[in-house]
Amino acid sequence: MIRLGSRGSPLALAQTHMVGAMIAEHSGKPSEAFSVSTFMTSGDRIQDRLLQEAGGKGLFTKELDEALLNGEIDAAVHSMKDLPTTLPDGIVLACVPAREAPFDAFISPHGKSVMDLKPGATVGTASLRRQAQTLHLRPDLKVAMLRGRVETRLEKIESGAFDATYLALAGLTRLGLEAHAAGIVDAEEMPPAPGQGALAVTVRADDPEILAQLQPLDAAEFAIATTAERAFLEALDGSCRTPIAALAVVEGENLSFRGEVLTPDGRHRWRRSAAITLGADPAADARALGLKLGAEIREEAGSLYQAHFGEKGW
Repeated sequence: MIRLGSRGSPLALAQTHMVGAMIAEHSGKPSEAFSVSTFMTSGDRIQDRLLQEAGGKGLFTKELDEALLNGEIDAAVHSMKDLPTTLPDGIVLACVPAREAPFDAFISPHGKSVMDLKPGATVGTASLRRQAQTLHLRPDLKVAMLRGRVETRLEKIESGAFDATYLALAGLTRLGLEAHAAGIVDAEEMPPAPGQGALAVTVRADDPEILAQLQPLDAAEFAIATTAERAFLEALDGSCRTPIAALAVVEGENLSFRGEVLTPDGRHRWRRSAAITLGADPAADARALGLKLGAEIREEAGSLYQAHFGEKGW
């Protein structure tokens, strides 16, 4: 039996059971071949402030990492965008088994996109990226913190507490709630978070048996694409206090990439895009591209960005 670890939200559990079903199907074992243990993470507990104020990246993975290292579970299932760019010592990424559409969904009774909102409307989101992108497109709007499970955020919109919000389309799809999307956000206009829509399974580095069972689940095109996105994030010292977006797409031997960084107020935006042909080591090529484009933006924007964050910036 493989013991899987998961956050306790309906979305996290749906994703973990997806991975469990993949394990059973690939191994030919019955569904009883895996079990699921749930954990309340630091990120789940904090609901009254932005994540960057509480420590940023890693808040949704810390307790699962500890359970892995303590031997309580054999593997942890995460949303890729929650993973820090550097994993804790003793933990490795075993596979990227699936990726739904990586786009954001626009949720509002007032239109199909943020451009349809009336001046002064309030957009609720806890994502610094989404806040900055919204203000870049519509500086006349207000942004306010909206955190919680998918269902909670949908209820807030339905009650009129906020005029609009964004949710990952992948999460809505996995929960069967995609009908709540008023529109799909254009990824050229507003790229998603690095790794959005992808799943990530981590294991102990010293557990080759579990690693061997999970590696065949790896979906190469998604693993390569998210490698580029995470390298871009790494080059920019990306954290929850840095508005960073990236999307890579693999089609055959070609990799296309677009990424951007913004100041939190949305006034300044730096963008890069590129397309390459992958060579004998696609993962290395993808990583090199992400690092290169991130370094270019860092060089161009560094002094101005430093002015916003001081020592907390890059």
